[in-house]
Amino acid sequence: MCKFALFFDPTCKPVRDAHLYNKYCYNTAVTGNDLKSARTASNWTQAKAAHRLGVTQAYLSMVERGNRPVSDDLTSAALQVFPLPATARLIEDRPAAKAGEEFFKRALGELGYPGFAYMESQQLLNPAELLLLALDSEDLDARVTEALPWLPFHFPEMNWNWLTSESKARDRQNRLAYVALLASDVAQKRGDTQVAEKLHSRVTALERSRLANEDTLAKSSMSQAERKWLRTHRTPSAAHWNLLTDLKAEDLQHVF
Repeated sequence: MCKFALFFDPTCKPVRDAHLYNKYCYNTAVTGNDLKSARTASNWTQAKAAHRLGVTQAYLSMVERGNRPVSDDLTSAALQVFPLPATARLIEDRPAAKAGEEFFKRALGELGYPGFAYMESQQLLNPAELLLLALDSEDLDARVTEALPWLPFHFPEMNWNWLTSESKARDRQNRLAYVALLASDVAQKRGDTQVAEKLHSRVTALERSRLANEDTLAKSSMSQAERKWLRTHRTPSAAHWNLLTDLKAEDLQHVF
């Protein structure tokens, strides 16, 4: 049962913290304020939006005020009605083992990654979900790996609570921290201090859960010779996060 279930009262009493309920009980980071912003940007009245969303105006009013959580069903309807960002998409439970090279390239292209923008995809993934799937892969194509920092760079408001929690559950927090750190470094080099600081704060938050075991950046099949070489040639940051990789921010300027 969701640990915030006690906040939800089916008898229609207000929930105590709808935002927290959304974070932990639904696979969406959409808030009532997001829906209100999307509605007003469309110049729709609350009555018109409620009709298109298939709910009552009174219910939509409570959601917009934060007195009701944004359910998965309401999020699905809103994604059909409003031009919500990719970070509003529902997060589904997809095993990484089924996500091959073609899957990642098409999904990145659909989200706008320049390197694969020419590829079409029927998959509409939340950026946080796509990043976790990639981080949880044993062996990624090199071009897919170097694309990963582009996700937090372009979607810094992705659902970090879910992403961090799931990464820890799969012992992928070191990979997540390093990808976020690369994205932060690229943002800093581009003069986007706000994004750089925001992403660096995500890295700092992962420090206490840093794993001591050696890992790769989704390239588990590398040879012993490669591993030995990387132990002496990786960046200090990669060494800090116990990752065998030579990927650094300077290598990513051409992919952003």
